[in-house]
Amino acid sequence: MSASGAALLHVALLLAAPPLMVGLIGRTKSWLSGRRGPPLWQPYHDVLKLLRKGTVIGQPATWVFRAGPIVALASILVAGLIVPLAAGQSPLGFSGDVIAFAALLGLGRFATMAAALDTGSSFEGMGASREAAFGAFTEPALFLALALVCLPAGRAGFAEAWGALAGASWTSRPLYLLAAVVLFVVLLAENARIPVDDPATHLELTMVHEVMVLDHGGPDLAFIVYGAAVKLFVIAALLVHLLLPVPAGGGWAGALLLLAGEAGVAVLVGVVESSVARLRLPRVPGFLIGAAALAAIGVAVLFTRGQP
Repeated sequence: MSASGAALLHVALLLAAPPLMVGLIGRTKSWLSGRRGPPLWQPYHDVLKLLRKGTVIGQPATWVFRAGPIVALASILVAGLIVPLAAGQSPLGFSGDVIAFAALLGLGRFATMAAALDTGSSFEGMGASREAAFGAFTEPALFLALALVCLPAGRAGFAEAWGALAGASWTSRPLYLLAAVVLFVVLLAENARIPVDDPATHLELTMVHEVMVLDHGGPDLAFIVYGAAVKLFVIAALLVHLLLPVPAGGGWAGALLLLAGEAGVAVLVGVVESSVARLRLPRVPGFLIGAAALAAIGVAVLFTRGQP
């Protein structure tokens, strides 16, 4: 496949596939609980319905409130153009793109928090403070997991990291598996999934992400819902590349393998949310610190071997 064709396939997957992953999570949870549940295409209908609605803005809100969902969606879409999906490279990949990816995730979190604080609501301010606290524990785990992936390649780039993974020896596989476990914890935390947060809760005193978007509606809420699906899809793509041999050349075979891996991650998230209770808020930092500690052990092992 040509470079332009690979780029078009990458963009098509990034824009079209994320809501399907959210729908598969919902179907998995419904099946495990013995319910029929919503159809697989329900997230697409939800986004389209929100786009057709109007927007109501509170009196204290300023342009920061309106800019929050747009900046958050734009940041995760750019991050999705940096992360390889169906191939070993991405349209916007460059040397050091791993750092840019993490920075874009942080930018999206900051925009959502700023929009929540701009409403002047005490509940949304509470959610923003919790998001900031949990983000402070999630980001070290993310950076250490990415370090586990990038140190064997000697470059902070996804293309180089996946290239080194393709030629890695079996003695290095446990460390990549450890990075996958940590990235799965980061996926749950970044996407407000159980056991860190419950996306279906309606209790303001226990919500984290959902309480920050209570005042958003219409197209703004559609951007938030769609952006959350894209973030889930993009971080899951990292897991797929770690666990499945996605071909470096990509093409339709790489796209099918990516979608199969994304479906597996979605089913796994559904199983976790159906079998594990949400952690109490004071226990969430310990959960995230544990993930960061696991990644730190893996990085220490790499330095002990002298591989970097």
